[in-house]
Amino acid sequence: MTTGSEERTHPAHVVRDAYEALAAVVRSLGEDDSWLPTDCTGWAVRDLVFHLLADAQRALVALHTPAGDLPDRDAVTYWRDWTPDTDGAAQGRRWNRVCAAMFSDFGRLKDLYLETAAATVAAASTAEPRSRVGTQGHVLTVADLLTTLGVEATVHHLDLTVALPTAPGPSRAGLTAVRATFDGLLGRPVPLDWSDEHYARAATGRTPLTERERHALGSDADRLPLFG
Repeated sequence: MTTGSEERTHPAHVVRDAYEALAAVVRSLGEDDSWLPTDCTGWAVRDLVFHLLADAQRALVALHTPAGDLPDRDAVTYWRDWTPDTDGAAQGRRWNRVCAAMFSDFGRLKDLYLETAAATVAAASTAEPRSRVGTQGHVLTVADLLTTLGVEATVHHLDLTVALPTAPGPSRAGLTAVRATFDGLLGRPVPLDWSDEHYARAATGRTPLTERERHALGSDADRLPLFG
């Protein structure tokens, strides 16, 4: 029997809460909103929604791609491949923007994202957490995969709403997973009284560090951003 606290941190619960919070924002967006800027360099809202669609599609594929090998990544080490400011990252930004531009009607892109995200949540709820799946050249347990999906959705929720001041914020479960992931990458709890939201922005390079923050982090300051 699981407690309420254990359920709130269960990976399927994290994905459900993170995706549903994000869907609530996307569902309310109109054509004009889709051209607003985000916190992802070079991307408008519609570009980021296309990226979120692609991530939900990848999640569905991964959840139905059993792997026989032992996991070579977990919910923390998965992110070590995703460093910012690489040629691959720049190419990915351009590819994403070109593909998003193919949707002349934002409503079609929005509806496709919402139905795909809902399907991902449904698939996550029935997946065996200890089973192994393949994604992006790596093997993870389903539990670790789901945690990474919740983390990405939560970080991008913050990206999506920078020009939408009245939009609801990310889920508590998602933000808790984000903090745990960054602490894991850092190797210790961050020695600053950052909110979860500020931690997410600072640790991904969205918000530059102040001199006081650099002093508190010491040599770890040079390791940020922890992923892009």
